[in-house]
Amino acid sequence: MIRLWRSFLGVLCFAFFGFGAGIISFVIFPYIHFALPENEQKKAYSEVVHRAWNFFIRLLMKIKIIGIEIPQREKLENLSGKIIVANHPTFIDIVILIGLIPKSTCLAKKATLKNPFFRNIVKSIYIINDIDLEKLKEDSAKYLSEGFNIVIFPSGTRTKPDEDFKIHKGPAAIALNSGVEIIPVKITTNFPFLQKGQLFCDMGEKTAEFNFEVKEAINPKDYANLPEIKARNAISEKIKEQII
Repeated sequence: MIRLWRSFLGVLCFAFFGFGAGIISFVIFPYIHFALPENEQKKAYSEVVHRAWNFFIRLLMKIKIIGIEIPQREKLENLSGKIIVANHPTFIDIVILIGLIPKSTCLAKKATLKNPFFRNIVKSIYIINDIDLEKLKEDSAKYLSEGFNIVIFPSGTRTKPDEDFKIHKGPAAIALNSGVEIIPVKITTNFPFLQKGQLFCDMGEKTAEFNFEVKEAINPKDYANLPEIKARNAISEKIKEQII
């Protein structure tokens, strides 16, 4: 009975999330587009999504679907112009991270542009990742130079804690190109929650406790003496050590 009740609450929350995404996409973002000068729009888009997703995760915490423990919360919330890389154990990792970190964006798949509720959000503030690497580096460097943080899941998809996965070279390439630090974040939960293969409505029988551990920053300048391919590989291995 507890599991069913929690699942019911979870479905209501995700329905509310989808409704909110529609309001942002079809009402708030068009208003920002016409009301603000172009050089202020991206910051406004980012702030709207940050506040909306922060509200959503606080709602999930209020009804005890999830709990969040961040020993270094202040460090995470005060990041500016950094690349945040994290493992990706659950369906809502990106929502939590962008809800916690102001002025942030992320890499999104081109397929998300087909979702009518999220298309306007994605094309307004997120970076499409399945494009030419040089274009990806160029777009990312522009966001970073403007003080935006970029959240990246280097595995590219959700993974289970005991699953070995390949680290994509994108974060390392972006860091080497822009010269900004990579901040690794390791995410763990107290039980398998919204993992790959699980129903999105299965909230379990108890509160899912998330722990976000902010690891030591990786400075791409430390690898400047290596050829680019070796530098990418070395940084990618370092990322894997930190977040697995």
